[in-house]
Amino acid sequence: MYLGTCATLLLLTNCNVNKQEKEQVVETTANTEVVDKTSMNATADEIGNGATNNPQNPPPPPTKNAILQNYDGDIENQYEDLVSTEEIDYKVMEKEAGDRTTTGGTYVWTGTPAATKSVNLVSKKVLYDQQYFVDGNKMKKDEHMDEQDPIDHRSDYTQIVENKFINPRSNPFSTFSIDVDNAAYTNVRQMIAYQQKPPKEAVRIEEMINYFKYDYPNPVGEDPFSINTEMAPCPWNAAHQLLLVGIQGKKLNYAAVNPSNLVFLVDVSGSMAGPGRLPLVKESMKLMVDNLGAMDKIAIVVYAGNAGLVLPSTSAADKATIKRAIDNLEAGGSTAGGAGIQLAYTIAEQNFMKGGNNRIVLATDGDFNVGVNSDRDLKSLIETEREKKIFLTVAGYGMGNYKDTKMETLADNGNGNYFYIDNIQEAQKVFQTDMRATLFTIAKDVKLQLEFNANKIAAYRLVGYENRVLAKEDFNNDKKDAGELGPGHCVTALYEIIPAGGAVTENDIDDHNFKRPDNTASTLKNDDLLVLNLRYKQPEGDVSKLISHSLKVSELKTLVTSANFRFASSVALFGMLLKDSKYSNQKSYSDVIRIAEASTGLDAEGYRKEFIKLVKDASLLANR
Repeated sequence: MYLGTCATLLLLTNCNVNKQEKEQVVETTANTEVVDKTSMNATADEIGNGATNNPQNPPPPPTKNAILQNYDGDIENQYEDLVSTEEIDYKVMEKEAGDRTTTGGTYVWTGTPAATKSVNLVSKKVLYDQQYFVDGNKMKKDEHMDEQDPIDHRSDYTQIVENKFINPRSNPFSTFSIDVDNAAYTNVRQMIAYQQKPPKEAVRIEEMINYFKYDYPNPVGEDPFSINTEMAPCPWNAAHQLLLVGIQGKKLNYAAVNPSNLVFLVDVSGSMAGPGRLPLVKESMKLMVDNLGAMDKIAIVVYAGNAGLVLPSTSAADKATIKRAIDNLEAGGSTAGGAGIQLAYTIAEQNFMKGGNNRIVLATDGDFNVGVNSDRDLKSLIETEREKKIFLTVAGYGMGNYKDTKMETLADNGNGNYFYIDNIQEAQKVFQTDMRATLFTIAKDVKLQLEFNANKIAAYRLVGYENRVLAKEDFNNDKKDAGELGPGHCVTALYEIIPAGGAVTENDIDDHNFKRPDNTASTLKNDDLLVLNLRYKQPEGDVSKLISHSLKVSELKTLVTSANFRFASSVALFGMLLKDSKYSNQKSYSDVIRIAEASTGLDAEGYRKEFIKLVKDASLLANR
């Protein structure tokens, strides 16, 4: 995505110098070359020496090694106005450029050794096999370019501090929002596929667990989901117990569902130019269009430097018109994400279907850099817009300069869900196979609060959900946003429990003073292990409903664990190993594989078998 401009054709100054130093770096030499716009494929070395390109016999494109060999800088946040991941606009700065002419499609350029270093400035993004354009036009990659960033220096993730054990005498309540997002799993999968160990912050264990389907019973009765519990010895610490809480959303008769009012909000800024970005977005959109009915309607809003309406709300029966609008999308420019969001909500509101599914589907790499772009401002914006009762699906694309934090902020605060699309197969899963679960909501603001009996439990620890933890008071506050549940969606949470009398290490205990909220009375009985409370709202409702279950040890413990329990615990252990968790208790990837291989179940789609292969690949990376 375009973040600013700098220097002359193929000339970016070293990011480690200020403006005065930049002017000193660019030196004019007597040797200038006239370069034709159509034949600007010099290697990094040739660029640095001011080589002349011959249109009849052009030199080969620069190799990665040629670009990397002299790199001695870094791309820090303060230089994002100079360098973007996928494109760089070269607007000529007269003072630094020397003489130039644009007559006859030519550009007089002063070659300097500094140019090599300038090309190296963007080399961490593995920009090679490039096409260069002059006179303020874009320099962008061609269709053969590998846009993936195996180094991933500028991707942003929210810092996560792993949940500690909590003494129920200090705080018996554990409160959190459900999370049906699964972006972390596919993001981790892609990084491992590129032989890169994921950063710890990218590993959100709850999203990895909830990527998979579990065999929970379909609900009966008026509530739109079933609640399932199971407890057995913890696979990574036999002295502890592991509690599983599983929620199964009701499966709908899709032939009878109300129509959808959808707005595709597509990032077409420069950073979306790579093959794993806008081209994959377009294919994803077409997959969704193919599965919509004549009563459904689609509008397309795009944003780059500004936001605009590409396609007014159109019946999904007119698939040819919709797909033609999709095919015409091209990437280029900066990123006014906030303006795009505001326009998308306006279009969705104008075409609002009462009783229907009103939703925005945002496709982006999250790199907003114009207008409203801070996490705090985006949170404020999306909290205001969600009051329109329009839901949000966030689909992330691309690797390298990937702004996971912003997309999670939007989904978590905008009645939304969040997915990461790393290939066409994942696009098919999200937008075709699981499309209804992705696009529809059967319950919103779903919160859980477990109250643990301090006479039965020495300590408890919620595995994952660190950025979904809520204050105790938030459970009964209907103004507090929480997660949404789609039809057929599964949500699984795991608690590691130290039984009463078990060994507890003081350093592992989050032992703070607890004051029971005025509106929270205990419902525990002496023989209860815990009380599980759940609140949810209907999709268009504003008042929550409370469901409460008391659970005894005899009701929870099982001698033979289910495939659900075993597989969820194997995914959790995998995430703990990726994060170098101190709670993994010296377990290894072979332990993960052993547990997972014994719990693949039916696995009709092959996702669990794919997981086992992923763990094996991660094991090889860890042993290098």
